Amino acid sequence: MSLDELTDDVDAEYSALRDVSVSLDEESRTELALLAAALDTDDPSQLVQRAVHMLFQTTVDSGKLDFHLRSRYDVTYDEYLSGMTYEEMTGGAAFPQKDDEDQRRYQF
Repeated sequence: MSLDELTDDVDAEYSALRDVSVSLDEESRTELALLAAALDTDDPSQLVQRAVHMLFQTTVDSGKLDFHLRSRYDVTYDEYLSGMTYEEMTGGAAFPQKDDEDQRRYQF
């Protein structure tokens, strides 16, 4: 898979999430109720939004997002944000090198 496929998948998921309603299991509902009471919020959806932000940030900081993106799409989060791969950024795609392991850069 590639950067273009990742972008297409993100756009498709974004469209699918427009009218999402999340169903909670009993444990999640209890935890959300406790958080809503402790943090004195009238709108539990704000807590769900904050939880998504926290999960996303933790996944980025731990490197797990890059791991999953690299294994599925062969790109990183930075590459997704920039819209180009590292190879494209460094010009490696324009000037491909031979994959011959015996060949040395400098020969005497």
